[in-house]
Amino acid sequence: MNVAVTGLGATTPLGGDVPSTWSALLAGESGVSPITADWAKTLPVRIAARLRVEPTEVLDRVQARRLDRCEQVALIAAREAWADAGRPRVDPERLAVVIGTGTGGVLTLLGQDDVLERSGARRVSPRAVTMLMANGPAAVVSLELGARGGAHTPVSACASGAEAIALGLELIRLGRADVVVAGGAEACIHPLVLAGFAQATAHSTRNDDPAGASRPFDATRDGFVIGEGAAVVVLEHVDFAAARAAAPYAVLAGAGVTSDAHHLTSGHTDGQARAIRRALTDADLGADDIDVVHAHATSTPHGDLTEAEAIGDAIGLHAVVTATKSMTGHLFGAAGSLNALAAILALRDQVVPPTINLREQDPQIKLDVVTGGPRAGRVGAALVNSFGFGGHNACLVFLAGAGGGQR
Repeated sequence: MNVAVTGLGATTPLGGDVPSTWSALLAGESGVSPITADWAKTLPVRIAARLRVEPTEVLDRVQARRLDRCEQVALIAAREAWADAGRPRVDPERLAVVIGTGTGGVLTLLGQDDVLERSGARRVSPRAVTMLMANGPAAVVSLELGARGGAHTPVSACASGAEAIALGLELIRLGRADVVVAGGAEACIHPLVLAGFAQATAHSTRNDDPAGASRPFDATRDGFVIGEGAAVVVLEHVDFAAARAAAPYAVLAGAGVTSDAHHLTSGHTDGQARAIRRALTDADLGADDIDVVHAHATSTPHGDLTEAEAIGDAIGLHAVVTATKSMTGHLFGAAGSLNALAAILALRDQVVPPTINLREQDPQIKLDVVTGGPRAGRVGAALVNSFGFGGHNACLVFLAGAGGGQR
């Protein structure tokens, strides 16, 4: 059974909502900029993809103070998605929330640890635990919407957001919910996180070229650029959406989730290809049916090559490929849901956003990567890839037509 996508919400390094983010993606804009704070001066990494619109400009001041930044962005994206879906009138027992994250409230955790060390236990915030817990974003969104059908939190590194959408699909298919608000949220731009990724040689150190630092599939790529934000979709049982005359953006037709059992940080072609094939089987599609791949493509030397091999193994080289992390940076737990949002809009508008900073494609990568500007053409089926440390693989298949692509 396919599931309708009826609402979209986001706050990203390219815009404070879905329309501004989508316009920037099509325009090939970069959301990466220098970190000018004093704490970054001694770090080997001094660039990041910060939010274009600060959450405090959107949320009530008191509410914002009580939420970690990860919870803030999840709430902002969920509110937009819920409003975009027309605020479905659904039995609270049939409404579920699934918000994935890679690090949860790590800014609160590290910040409150500093308070403890500096000023003692009595100065630690009484809200520290509810702000740092990984399930905080899902909890906050479920409270906002009055969802009583479950509040779930996949924590599978950079695959979390896509896995959240996959779980939303299953909840509806299993008859446990009529509507699911699903996606991912992340906010972890902090000196410890940046230093750790720098030591692991996973983060780009092109401090003198922020906008050009994230360069998926390029022969000179040297790592990802950390980003922050959230992307959320509203999923509905097709009959429920039809009964309220909701016009879907697209349909979620399938999902595939696997694990590599290979290496903690190094992805494996076989595990990724198996996830792609599972998603295709779940969607009852063949490899030739996929028109576009929204690649995970973080801009790491090993990761991009591994994914290119997996795509070639699982579906071949006929599909066009885009890597939007070249513009947004890597949103970790929100990366998969942001890629899903871009795929859904590509199906609606029949246009694929470009990959920027691809000046010399790695000769080992034979994919047809969209560059130079958006590429228009028939887009009937889109594959979304999302892979994370720990060997987590989550792939989604979205379709236009057949009830989708009407918005």
